[in-house]
Amino acid sequence: MEVAGWSGAILILLAYLLLSMGKLTGQSLAYQAMNIVGAAGFAINGWWHRALPSAALNVIWMLIGAIAFSRLWRRGRATAE
Repeated sequence: MEVAGWSGAILILLAYLLLSMGKLTGQSLAYQAMNIVGAAGFAINGWWHRALPSAALNVIWMLIGAIAFSRLWRRGRATAE
């Protein structure tokens, strides 16, 4: 569970660093995927440690990322056709 939490933290921080450096945009699939997987790691770790506010926040963060990812994916597929 600690590996999930630390991995999640590293992914979210890396996503933010890359966004801040201009290497990724908020509209990139990579940025959204990093946030989804990172939030999942945090949610698992938070649930395990019974840190329910943190777990709930990260489930919501993950859902927001999943919706954004889905929209970007569909938009990319529509322009490729």
